[in-house]
Amino acid sequence: LLEGLPAGGTWIEMSTNGRDEITRLAALASARGVETLECPVTGGVHLAAAGKITALVGGDAALYERHRPAIEAMCAKSFLMGPVGSAAVIKVITNMLAFIHLVAAGEALMLAKRGGLDLAQSYHAISASSGNSFVHETESQLILNGSYDIGFTMDLALKDLGFALAIGEQSGVPLELASRVNAIFQQGKAAYGGGAWSTQIVKLLEDAVGTDLRAPGFPAKLEL
Repeated sequence: LLEGLPAGGTWIEMSTNGRDEITRLAALASARGVETLECPVTGGVHLAAAGKITALVGGDAALYERHRPAIEAMCAKSFLMGPVGSAAVIKVITNMLAFIHLVAAGEALMLAKRGGLDLAQSYHAISASSGNSFVHETESQLILNGSYDIGFTMDLALKDLGFALAIGEQSGVPLELASRVNAIFQQGKAAYGGGAWSTQIVKLLEDAVGTDLRAPGFPAKLEL
């Protein structure tokens, strides 16, 4: 890729990388006269399809301003987080939170089910409560439908959790919740395969308890 970029050009890298990897690649690009902006996105496949995703940007501020119109033509919002490597950190933080929330949402729904509550009503009550989250509002719908079709796999979840745990180790921050959730996703991969949807991590609990979390009126895929 770098060999095809002209000197003086800008490489906008939009995948999710570890901080060390993107800084290494940016150094290689710089040696060829190419500037780098890292620009991973967050919000989910359904928001990306609608052009309403959020961009997390790392790089030179002037370079960001130069390319900001193009970035925000694809994304509803963009945030400059700092130099190259900064966006990698915030991106894995947001994903770490999402996976923690996903496991918690599954446990909450299972408590509601086994407590004799209507799951659809429980979903809406949680959505209007202090315990709500973006993950509950979106991914819980796919769990209740039974499709689990979030468009994001167990392997990708484990990759991102690995990045978060590495940053935690490097920074001296004990990530007890993230470590536990990583172990749960390892169990999910062993049970259903790395290509299974990450939302199927809740199926691990369903299978353990012997109770499906299903309710009518929820979509098989997320749409705006």
